[in-house]
Amino acid sequence: MNDEKIIKLEKAIKNAKNIVFFGGAGVSTESGIKDFRSKDGLYNLKSKYGVNYETILSHSYYEYNKDIFFKFYREFMINKEAKPNFAHLFLAKLENEYHKNIAIITQNIDNLHQEAGSKKVIELHGSIMRNYCEKCAKFYTLDEILKMDNIPICPKCGGFIKPDVVLYEEGLDTNTITKALIALQEADLLIIGGTSLNVYPASSFISYFFGDNIFLINKEKLYISREIKEEINLPIGETFKKVDELLSLDK
Repeated sequence: MNDEKIIKLEKAIKNAKNIVFFGGAGVSTESGIKDFRSKDGLYNLKSKYGVNYETILSHSYYEYNKDIFFKFYREFMINKEAKPNFAHLFLAKLENEYHKNIAIITQNIDNLHQEAGSKKVIELHGSIMRNYCEKCAKFYTLDEILKMDNIPICPKCGGFIKPDVVLYEEGLDTNTITKALIALQEADLLIIGGTSLNVYPASSFISYFFGDNIFLINKEKLYISREIKEEINLPIGETFKKVDELLSLDK
C-alpha cells in the first residue's frame, strides 16, 4: 500500500510547479536530535531539574530561571554533532538537482536544512545559530555563545544574550509568518512530514494551502482537519529514498 502512495508522491513532485514542505521535529530525529511529543520524545523524559522540560522552554521560565534554562538549552537544544540526514539532503536535492521550486517551512531550530543546501528555508521558531543581546541588540553566533559562561552576557553592554528561538508564550515573527503564508498560498503541492501538528499557531498554517494536493508523511497516523491526498506511515528518510529512486529513473 505504501509503495503505491510513494509512486503517487513521486508523480506529484514531478508535476508540481511550486512545492512547500512543512516539517517538524521528526525530520531531524534521524540526525540524532530528539523530538518533543513522541513517547520517547523530550517532553516524556524524566526531568532532572524538578520541572518538566516543556515548562523550561517557556518565556516566563526563561525570565526568572536563566541558570537552569541555559543548562537545559545547552544540553538538549544544541547538538553540534548533528548532520543533515537523507530527508534534509533530498529536499535540497529537489531544489538544486531536480530544479524544483520548493520552500521549506520548518518548526525546527537546528539549521540542518541550510547545511544540506536548501536556500528557501522559513524558520517559524527561529534558529540556534542566531543569538542577540536583549539590551543592545548585538547578534552573536552559536560558537561565540558556547565559549561564554552558562548564562551568556554581552561583552559590549552587559545585557543578557537570548537565543533567537521562539519560546512558549512568545509570538512568531510577523515577517516570518508572512513569508510562510505566501509560500503556502502559491503552492500547488504541500508535503507535511515529521510533525504532530499539535503546536499552535504553526499547526494552523496548513489551512492557507488552498489546494487538495496534500501528502502527509509520519511514522504514526495523524488526524487532521484537512482532506489529504495520501498519508504515508513510514519514516521520512525511508520515504524520500524511495521517491528519489523513482525520480532518478525518470531523469
